[in-house]
Order: sequence, then C-alpha cells, then structure tokens
Amino acid sequence: MADPSEGTRILVTGGSGLVGKAIQRVVADGASQPGEQWIFVSSKDADLMDTAQTRALFEKHRPTHVIHLAAMVGGLFRNIKYNLDFWVRKASALGARKWGRPKKRKNIQINDNVLHSAYEVGTRKVVSCLSTCIFPDKTTYPIDETMIHNGPPHSSNFGYSYAKRMIDVQNRAYFQQYGCTFTAVIPTNVFGPHDNFNIEDGHVLPGLIHKVYLAKRSGSALTVWGTGKPRRQFIYSLDLARLFLWVLREYNEVDPIILSAVKETCAWFENNYEQARK
Repeated sequence: MADPSEGTRILVTGGSGLVGKAIQRVVADGASQPGEQWIFVSSKDADLMDTAQTRALFEKHRPTHVIHLAAMVGGLFRNIKYNLDFWVRKASALGARKWGRPKKRKNIQINDNVLHSAYEVGTRKVVSCLSTCIFPDKTTYPIDETMIHNGPPHSSNFGYSYAKRMIDVQNRAYFQQYGCTFTAVIPTNVFGPHDNFNIEDGHVLPGLIHKVYLAKRSGSALTVWGTGKPRRQFIYSLDLARLFLWVLREYNEVDPIILSAVKETCAWFENNYEQARK
C-alpha cells in the first residue's frame, strides 16, 4: 500500500504528449505544492500495454496519485482508418504488412493495466483523461456528464470513443467494489505547444495552422474541410494543465467532470471555475 507519511508522489502517464508536457511546464513554473513529487513517464519508461511492465513501473514509483494521459490518439482520418486499433488489436505480422507497422499501444489494455496497477499498489487517487468524442452522436445541447452513455458515439471514431467510455465504467466499478477514488476529466478540444501538426493525423487547430502555413508559403488558396456549421470549443493546453492540478487536489467525486468553456459545462464546475483557474 502507498504510505501517506511519505508525501505525495504523482505519476503522470503520457508525460511526453500535448497535455503531459503542459502539466510538466505548469509544475516547473511554480504550480507544485510542498511535499509533491512529480514523475512524468512516457513509452520509453514502460510499455503500458504490457501488464508486467506496467506493474513494475508502479512498484518502482509507488505513486499516491496518478494522472493518466497515455493513449493511442489521432485526428479524424486516422480514427476512421484505424477504429479497431483505437479499441484493441494485437500487434501482428499481418498488421505490419497491412498498415506499415504494428500498433504498439492499445487503449483498452493500457487503461486496464494502469487502473489495476494503481489499485494494487494502493494509489489514493487516479485522474484519467477522456474526450468529448465519447458523447452520443445524436444528443441535445448543452451536453453534460450524465449523457455519456445515452447512445452510440459518432461512427467515425467509435473505437477510440468506446475505449475512453470504458474508463468511466472501470472507475465506477473500482469505487463500488474497492472504494477507490478513480475519476476522469472530459476536456474540450485541446491545443498548444507540442501539438501534432500533421494534417492527416492531427486535430483541427494544429491541422488548420499547418494548412495556413502551406497555403501562405505556396501562395495557393486555403481549403478548409467541412461546412463551418458545427460548433467547436477549444482549450489551451496550459489552461487545461492548471485545471488538471485542481481536479487532482480538490475534486473528489467518481463522476467525470467536463473541463471546458464556462458557457457549456456543468453547474458544479461553473461555480468553481475561478478557484480552479488560480
């Protein structure tokens, strides 16, 4: 079991990604509190798809708290093309031939390994990162956290969406059976330093930035996909990082919480927004 007398050891999986790098910067800039030890890990430290490696990582650091960001992620076209990979798929020779290289990260297995290892070493709190794509395709607005499981997600990214939804199911099960404080946040679309600017694999803002750069460099017209009618919200990665720290320290519910613009989020978060931003 994690020893409360040894201070607070916070393990951040996916520490080299967009949100992980943002949390690392915010902590380095002074957001860390006395007694906190921050440990940022990436796939170089352990293959979280592998149960033994994940357990060894948790045994080594014995975190009291975990921010779980590690996942196989991608933009619209990658999600459409690899829905099975975003759910779970064995890295096989067939996969290497068909897709160029075997996928080494499988979201369902990563999540299961991280949450169970956290339980086994006595981690006091886990905050996982979900995504707005988990919400039903057919829904009403504004959306809130109670609507996650009200219908199937959009068909373009159902593999990734269902894998993320299952974190909420696991969190509730660990709480019901073992009393674990495992929860999750649902951030709106994130952008910022260390983003993926690949037009095919990245998300909308970095993709647009790259397309604008290419259009300006070549003197060609800028083509933007879509009708322009869908509404999108965005959050800067450093703002999200500060909110993650607040959730880690102050939010003790198992129910997931949306981190978004105040206009379309839950009343509980809206009432606490200014405090969370400090």
